[in-house]
Amino acid sequence: MTVPSLPGQAGSYWMLSTPETSFPPLRGTTTADVVVVGAGIAGLSTAWELVGSGRSVVVLEADRVAAGVTGHTTAKVSALHSLVYGNLARTHGRDAARLYAAAQRDAVERLASVVEELSIDCDLERADAYAYGTEPASRPGLEAEARAAADAGLPAEYVAATELSFAKAGAVRLADQLQFHPRKYLLALVRELTARGVRVFERSRVTDLSEGSPCRVTTEDGSQVVARDVVVATHYPVFDRALLFARMSPRRELVVAAPIAEHEAPRGMYITEDEGKRSVRSAPLDAGRRLLVVTGESFTPGTGDPHAAFRRLDSWMHERFPVEATAYRWAAQDNDPSDTVPLIGAFHPGARHTWVATGFGGWGMTGGVLAGRLLASLVTGAGEELPWTRLHDPCRMASTLKQAPSLLRQQAEVAKHFVGDRLRTGSAGGAEDVAPGTGTVVRVDGRPCAVYRAPDGTVSAVSARCTHLGCLVAFNEAEVAWECPCHGSRFGVDGTVLQGPAVRPLEKRDPSLDA
Repeated sequence: MTVPSLPGQAGSYWMLSTPETSFPPLRGTTTADVVVVGAGIAGLSTAWELVGSGRSVVVLEADRVAAGVTGHTTAKVSALHSLVYGNLARTHGRDAARLYAAAQRDAVERLASVVEELSIDCDLERADAYAYGTEPASRPGLEAEARAAADAGLPAEYVAATELSFAKAGAVRLADQLQFHPRKYLLALVRELTARGVRVFERSRVTDLSEGSPCRVTTEDGSQVVARDVVVATHYPVFDRALLFARMSPRRELVVAAPIAEHEAPRGMYITEDEGKRSVRSAPLDAGRRLLVVTGESFTPGTGDPHAAFRRLDSWMHERFPVEATAYRWAAQDNDPSDTVPLIGAFHPGARHTWVATGFGGWGMTGGVLAGRLLASLVTGAGEELPWTRLHDPCRMASTLKQAPSLLRQQAEVAKHFVGDRLRTGSAGGAEDVAPGTGTVVRVDGRPCAVYRAPDGTVSAVSARCTHLGCLVAFNEAEVAWECPCHGSRFGVDGTVLQGPAVRPLEKRDPSLDA
């Protein structure tokens, strides 16, 4: 079996167009007022707001700065989140929809103000955001969403036509939003943070949290940070003491990008719930050209056929836009909260000095900036409570209980994988049965083994049980990774943790499968 090639270079444009960072790993024990776990946009935004209030801050990152979800986003900074406001008004009430809109608008302008204050060169552009439809049947829903967004306080309107010829149902438009290069922004921000005394440590995966007065976080080599407050901003929390995993669903989306002539590139930012959900924007590239960035083909990690999905998305882009050959392909991962609203605040009902930011639902650029503002206000206790603090409280129950049917469906899906995958993975096998470039879960002596054979014939074998809660992983051929369909943990073929909530690697097994 030969695995067919995919178009474009594997890797995020944001990552490949910026230099690697080289902060040292944490060694030994250090102290700070606040330790922030995670150096993506949520973590670094929180550090920025805290250092402005005079707190001493340590940032711990398991990999590299802005190399996780933030480095693989589509980087839209917008308060228009597809068709969210009508749903919020129905499920949370009109006041909640207005608070959500106000928080998102605040985040958009806060990011713009930081860019201006620090004179950051990050390709920041003002652009109109659109939620469009491709079929006439979508028009009533778009018109209703425009009314709901306007009622929530946004200057939104329905427009019958856009620059996209295939948006035949028109669109909801929200003017003057932002798009930017997320890693250029965060690399400049982290330089400013370190200049102001923030200590940043990379390759420092946190594996334990001890709450108390003070709190203590421990990395995988035993190094520690002792701090009054701990902020966990790791996308999916590496610790989950409030069962947040039961209130979020992991979702992976594919991205393809290709050069396009500047005069042919769309100037707006677009998203649709039609055609399996698609997102479109462009970014500055070079003289006379921009980079068209298209996102879509959502799937639960560890399920489906990402290889075929990449090809569908690439075909969709080439059929609708006069782009050059596909230059890049990558994927992003999101956590969708069951009640739509991000979870930002106290880690659990009894927490006094531990805080969390998660569940951005695909809108992490505004969500991360919002988290920084909100968490800094909670940590410092300075000034009045932000108006939208309670809306985002992870300990909220009323809206969660309203989503009980959704929660039950989600947990039923998890149970299906937890039990069903074990029943289906019952055949014995060996490395000789695994084709080059593919991975398979087989049973050896009753134990599930995840076996990968590289194109050169090299075999890697690890335990197939996710180290988070024990679900069985599945192979993502397009990205060459093992993925957990229950809560979205991802691992390299050698078992290394690529994405949480898991913090421990998959146990290595003998490639000969004799053990």
